[in-house]
Amino acid sequence: MPHSYVSCYVHYVFSTKYRQKTITPEIKERLWAYMGGIARENNMTALAVGGTADHVHILLALPSTMSIAKAIQLIKGGSSKWISDTFPSHRPFVWQEGYGAFSISISRLDDTIAYIHGQEAHHQVKTFEEEFLAFL
Repeated sequence: MPHSYVSCYVHYVFSTKYRQKTITPEIKERLWAYMGGIARENNMTALAVGGTADHVHILLALPSTMSIAKAIQLIKGGSSKWISDTFPSHRPFVWQEGYGAFSISISRLDDTIAYIHGQEAHHQVKTFEEEFLAFL
């Protein structure tokens, strides 16, 4: 085969440090858009970004040359720097060290996108801890 074809969709979940509720309404929508821009600048595609005051879900399509770890390093590093630089009242902004990364099949993309966009409603009935344990 003369070409490589890759279909790699990863659903990432990660929290603010100590699960502090530091993603305020003031920055939330701009943060989701900024994370999508980081993905685009690094040849990834952000299919959905969402979350609540203390955590983020992002569904990325990764290129064949990008590792799961490198993708999240770029997203988390770039976004925490941007928040600290753009919103002085949020300094220093820090993500937790770890993350969850879950592969998603093409047949589940629409469901995963809907799930990410429905985070605010979802977390009125289930905590972040309960949600993450269910993923595991």
